[in-house]
Amino acid sequence: MVSKPPAGDPVQDAPQVAPPQHAAAGLPAVAHTLRIAQAQMGVARSARTLLKVNQKDGFDCPGCAWPEGDKRHVAEFCENGAKAVAEEATLRRVTPEFFAEHSVADLANRSGYWLGQQGRITQPMLLERGGTEPEGSERYEPVSWERAFAIIAEELTALSSPDEALFYTSGRTSNEAAFLLQLFAREFGTNNLPDCSNMCHESSGSALNETIGIGKGSVSLEDLHQADLIVVAGQNPGTNHPRMLSALEKAKAAGAKIISVNPLPEAGLEKFKNPQTATGMLRGAALNDLFLQIRIGGDQALFRLLNKLILETDGAVDTEFVGTHTHGYEEFAAAARAADWDETLAATGLDRAEIERALEMVLASKRTIVCWAMGLTQHKHSVPTIREVVNFLLLRGNIGRPGAGVCPVRGHSNVQGDRTMGIFERPAPAFLDALDKEFGIVSPRHHGFDVVRSIQALRDGEAKVFFAMGGNFVGATPDTEVTEAAMRRARLTVHVSTKLNRSHAVTGTRALILPTLGRTDKDVQAGGKQFVTVEDSMGLVHTSRGNLPPASPHLLSEPAIVARMARAVLGAGSATPWEEFEKDYATIRDRIARVVPGFENFNARLAADPGGFALPHAPRDERRFPTATGKANFTAAPVEYPKVPEGRLLLQTLRSHDQYNTTIYGLDDRYRGIKGGRRVVLVHPEDAAALGLADGSYTDLVSEWTDGSERRAPGFRVVHYPTARGCAAAYYPETNVLVPLESTADISNTPASKSVVVRLVPAGTAG
Repeated sequence: MVSKPPAGDPVQDAPQVAPPQHAAAGLPAVAHTLRIAQAQMGVARSARTLLKVNQKDGFDCPGCAWPEGDKRHVAEFCENGAKAVAEEATLRRVTPEFFAEHSVADLANRSGYWLGQQGRITQPMLLERGGTEPEGSERYEPVSWERAFAIIAEELTALSSPDEALFYTSGRTSNEAAFLLQLFAREFGTNNLPDCSNMCHESSGSALNETIGIGKGSVSLEDLHQADLIVVAGQNPGTNHPRMLSALEKAKAAGAKIISVNPLPEAGLEKFKNPQTATGMLRGAALNDLFLQIRIGGDQALFRLLNKLILETDGAVDTEFVGTHTHGYEEFAAAARAADWDETLAATGLDRAEIERALEMVLASKRTIVCWAMGLTQHKHSVPTIREVVNFLLLRGNIGRPGAGVCPVRGHSNVQGDRTMGIFERPAPAFLDALDKEFGIVSPRHHGFDVVRSIQALRDGEAKVFFAMGGNFVGATPDTEVTEAAMRRARLTVHVSTKLNRSHAVTGTRALILPTLGRTDKDVQAGGKQFVTVEDSMGLVHTSRGNLPPASPHLLSEPAIVARMARAVLGAGSATPWEEFEKDYATIRDRIARVVPGFENFNARLAADPGGFALPHAPRDERRFPTATGKANFTAAPVEYPKVPEGRLLLQTLRSHDQYNTTIYGLDDRYRGIKGGRRVVLVHPEDAAALGLADGSYTDLVSEWTDGSERRAPGFRVVHYPTARGCAAAYYPETNVLVPLESTADISNTPASKSVVVRLVPAGTAG
């Protein structure tokens, strides 16, 4: 069963399939990087652009949040970073003529890959649904910036309450733009500031704030290089954070051991062929010392049993650290001692010898780091799982000393910075107090809506205006049909964007696309050439300066868009100097310095070192834990793991190698052996045989939920693959439709996209 997409849109459900690879990067990565860069940018522009990626006088790569060391390679980027840059610095353009040719209905019928390949948007565009054109033939039309801001002001000021507006932020938004957006929203009167953190590391923040007092990782790049043991759990750095492989390679060379915990074997953790060295290109470095192929959702059980075994080992607990710096040890220890071997083996799918080998490595390590990503954060029980990881580190004193700590690895290049700047629906009272004092405003104190609650508000008519600073909200969120219907109920949807994505085709009654400068673009305002700042995954703040002429003379920067919107909406009643902020971003940073702790003398510190500075982190810097108890908190929660009925599989959604979140660069997943397609489901051969699924057959994925509801994603090619038994995997956003809006992690409310019970039925049948 092969689909027939619209003309020009490639088939995505008939890929070529080869065995998975066992090494990442190397010559194939270099060749692919050059091919993509040349196709999008041309030879000269590619060199001019790529040599500025992640340099101190260049721009921050939009592809991930991995940090850079002080000494940087001339090619300080990875294959997927180069793809991200090429997509933004492309010579292709989406002009008003394009929108005249393609109706919104046509755009809605296109794949995300096709939309992204069209190029940079060049002018503000307006869609008015329900006008004189027949339904389905509506088209975006050019609109002036003045008219666009007037429309936003008209819709926002007509709301019966500021809380009927939603202001979403993508993690690629700069610190300066994020600070202005949250300031505008709060001066307008709402804390409805959902962001992409709600869908990824919200579980990490929830767990870490409770246990160590700060919702960020506690390690630096140098800590990784000094570690004795690095545990990489629920993460695929070879695709999602490729430059992390260089840090792991350096750690291995210094004697570190690496345990990876994942349902899928990942090429990047098997062997890394570093393209920055001749030896790396030719031979590569083996990274994994132990691969624990865990069943989806079994991580809490694994760490709980390891904690039990540590407690049972004489001298293994750092009693001085536990006694001085922690709270809740006795209750935790009682829960850990009750951990059961049989239950753990059932939950994890591991055997006893594998866990005992992991314990040996843990006990031999004096400095341990645990890294994790979405494989831990997107389950119903994600918060207690991450708390159990913290318990594991606290037991042996592995927080607040060199070479040890927690390392949640962020995806978006400034997702952590946006939260630091105040993009949060549940802001701390101290932050609001400082903001109000600085600007003479009265911020609302009641909590706003996160991502899931925002969709529900749109669905239920509680919200009427949706504004997105970047991102692809419709493509990134769960329960696709419900989300799209909710978005179409809005009176106005606004997207600040560089390129097309599905969110531009799923709109409110009125819709605006506001084209903005990208990371690679020069930003010149009335006050001269500007730069912005970002915060990486390890809490380092540094500058980002584009070097290319803007894709169009009609583009505005993100800070300029927010400042002009604020002036249009708030009018003369606002004492905030929005025009000044647009002219000179240094004035924004002066205000940040007076509102956000850790940013004192912001501009002066950047001038002294463009490479940036580290934000304070009390647990790391001084073993001080700003929690409710004043200490690091052990926790004791019941062990949870997904239970799967007979004849069903447990599905995780994931990225391909040609993908960055919902941005699809290409249709290959080279390391997994998939070429020319995305609608595939990876199933263990023995599970497939038991279910009667031949390799190459087609199936519909049907998710099953405890309330009796079901969701269906049709037309996936079955690929026999060495995943953990009882588990399956498929790419998002194609599988977002399977996850109900209400299926979220406890406490964090993050969509539970990594543990979906599914049955696989013959494609096109009613089964």
